[in-house]
Amino acid sequence: MTWLEPVTLSNSRICLELLDQRHHDELVEATNDGELWKLWYTSVPRPDDVAAEIERRLELCRQHSMLPFAIVEQSSGRAVGMTTFMNADAANRRIEIGSTWFRRSTQRTGLNTHCKLLMLTHAFETLDCIAVEFCTHFFNRQSRAGIERLGAKLDGILRSHQLLADGSLRDTCVYSIIAAEWPAVKAHLTFQAARTR
Repeated sequence: MTWLEPVTLSNSRICLELLDQRHHDELVEATNDGELWKLWYTSVPRPDDVAAEIERRLELCRQHSMLPFAIVEQSSGRAVGMTTFMNADAANRRIEIGSTWFRRSTQRTGLNTHCKLLMLTHAFETLDCIAVEFCTHFFNRQSRAGIERLGAKLDGILRSHQLLADGSLRDTCVYSIIAAEWPAVKAHLTFQAARTR
């Protein structure tokens, strides 16, 4: 047994199931919805790169450092994005939720709230995490606002943290929710999720 075991998480709106190549075609369609790969400050795969991205995430899963999910919308039964538990640190009971993206037409519909409520509940109540982290590009204002709406707090900014594919350097905003904050965050997300059932 490893700390980060494969699991399926679901509620009335979404199902987070282990990412697999069977999700490929639906995820290609999802990336085409809004041409998300064109956003320079994100790392959404191009349609031709979806298969390789699925395999990259699955290889990290085999190494027990990532648990990748396809985000499946319950109403349509189709994969509408990806998310992961990543940078797993079992010794210190810390994990990051990241590499998340949704097709454009499902953004701002409440799916992300449902997704994060499921993942945070699993992290704090099953994995017994001390802290859950979220990281995003300084210029990704939409992502930063979304993370802050969850109730996460900014820990700091890692300057020139990552070299991106286009050669630019990413300043990474690091946020976290700690175990002591989880009851209030859970109440907040549960309330928000109930409004978007």
